[in-house]
This record gives sequence, C-alpha cells and structure tokens, in this order.
Amino acid sequence: MNKLRGAMQRLLEESSLVSSSQSIAPLFLNNMLEMHYGLSGQIERLGSEKGHTFRLTADASKYLVKVSPSDEPEPVTALQIAAMRYLDDAAHALPIQRIKPTLERRDSVSIDLGDGTRRTLSVFCFVEGLLWEQMDANVEQLTKVGDMLGRVNIALRLFGHPAAARGLVYDIRHFPHWAGLVEYAPDPKHRLLAQRVFKLFEDVVLPRLPSLEMQVIHGDYAPNNVVADPHSDVFVTAILDFGDTVHSAVIFDPANTVAHLIGRSQDHPWQDAFAFVAGYEQSRPINESELPLLPVAALARLTMLALIRYWKAERAPDQSEELLASAEYYWANLERAVAVSLDDVIARFRAGDHLRVLSKRASV
Repeated sequence: MNKLRGAMQRLLEESSLVSSSQSIAPLFLNNMLEMHYGLSGQIERLGSEKGHTFRLTADASKYLVKVSPSDEPEPVTALQIAAMRYLDDAAHALPIQRIKPTLERRDSVSIDLGDGTRRTLSVFCFVEGLLWEQMDANVEQLTKVGDMLGRVNIALRLFGHPAAARGLVYDIRHFPHWAGLVEYAPDPKHRLLAQRVFKLFEDVVLPRLPSLEMQVIHGDYAPNNVVADPHSDVFVTAILDFGDTVHSAVIFDPANTVAHLIGRSQDHPWQDAFAFVAGYEQSRPINESELPLLPVAALARLTMLALIRYWKAERAPDQSEELLASAEYYWANLERAVAVSLDDVIARFRAGDHLRVLSKRASV
C-alpha cells in the first residue's frame, strides 16, 4: 500500500495525511503559549490524525492546543479556524467550540519550529463532558443531534473561503478514487462488499454530482466530534474539529454522520439513521431529488472508514491491532446495512416513519 499512486495518493498528500509527525519540545511549546497567549501550565499530548494536539491546564482553565501539520498549507489551516470564527459571529447560539484569541486578538499565530518549516498554533477553550460516541443515544437524542447539524449547514450557507475548494480525501465526492485500496482488504468477502458499494455510487451518485447543491460543510460531524449531555434539553453541548471543512455537496454532511449510525442495530440497521435524518430535516429539509443519494453516500463513507484502516495500520504498526479491529467493526456494519433494500430505506425516509416512531415514543 505504500506504493499507492495516482489521484488517491495526491488526495492523501493534499489532506496532510502523509507528513511525518516530528515531535515538538514541550519547553518550546510552553514558551510559544506564554509569548502569544499569556498562558502557562501543564501540557498533555493527545492523539491526533494529523499535526499535534495537546491539552493545556492553566490554573483553573483548560485549553485545547493545536499545531498544524508540517505540510498543511496555511490557507487550509486558516479555513478551519475561519469557519469556526464565522459561526461564532454569525450564529453564536450554536455550540461551536470557542477560539481563544492571542494577546494581539488574533485567532491563530504562525510559529517557526527551527527546522525550516512554519506551523500554525491555535488554542481553543477545552470542552468538558462526554462525547456522543460514549453514550447510547435514544431516538429523541439522535433527532436533536440531527437538528443541530441542520442548523450548522444553514448557518454556513453564506460562508466562503479561498481554501474551501481544496482536495480532501474524506470528501465523499472523491469516493471513486478509493477503489485502489480495495485490494488491501484481506477478506475476499469484504472486497466484494466494497465493490458492490463502488458500483452503487457509480450508478446513483456519480451522475448527479454536477447538479448537487454545494456549500461549505463541516465534513466530519461524527460521534467523536460531538460533546453531549443526556440531561440537557438540547443534548448537543459542543461541536468539535473543523479539520475536514470543505466545499462539497450538502447532502454529504448528513451522509457522513449516517455512516456512523447504520448497521449498529440488529433489529433494523437503519433505525438510528431514520431518527437522525428526521432531526436534520426539522431544521434543514433535504431536497426531494437528492434524498435517494443519501443512503448510497452513507454506504460509501462507511466503506471509506473501513478501507482507510489498512492504510493507517501500515503507517502505524504499533496501532495495527486496534485499527484492524476497527475495520472489522465497520465491515460488519456495512454488511448489515446493505442487506436492507435501499428502496425500502428511501421509502421510510420519505414516508416519515421515523417521525411517527419518535412521536409514539414521546407519548409513552
């Protein structure tokens, strides 16, 4: 897989997923935080797919500190921060993670690591609480999660940025380029499953791409990027990580989330997705002509989640066991999801069965 070439390799490079993760000296980072933010305290390294992420504990306050990857262009980093700032200013009621400004009231600062590269240092207010992935959300809560994404999409309608048209490997519109990863799935059954989804995408989504409604989207509204409070009326208390923000088809934003929901339930693999989409459409109705694309796009994203694990496992052998186990989980979910007729799934979305289920449970 390290010999991967062509469009997929370019997308991985443009997404800053192939850069080396050179360590950053804690003393140096402390000095930068003191100089530019007036912050000092205990720094703890956190896991991150790209770049460097830390938790800073300064007195009674906590912050999330991010240093961009060495090969991420400054405009791309600026896009992520600009989207968060835009939402904070234009739709302050939305629970977007807040940016901590520098002493000079800037949203980020360029720093020199002394190795010939410059990185972007940004600091955010740390959000306490449980991630959505850490709880078993019920139908009402899933509806609230969907409603919140719909509100984010509405708020981003007028947002634009020069870097938003970047090539992002996780953008579902690039799914056909992922075909080269299929051969690295060791199980023939999984390879056939992936090929089935590629054919679906080619038949259903690809011809419609030029006509789809486009705007800047979050790009990764996933259970590990949403902080939730089961005791709160709004449920969603914070939306994290705009690292996959991109200008793409609006329908792909809910599809990204649905990919994490389908296949998990043995009773009906799409049940959680029905509740989520019902909530999404409460605030941001889906175009009737685009609705049939939603389940196929979600299956494509789920296939991507499985396939990328093999590429990551090769690059990080020390994490391969965990990554390959994760791939198996996604394949199992995908197998259960494709076992359901897409016509039935689309019909239930259109008929509003998910809304009736919600109303019935709420009245119990």
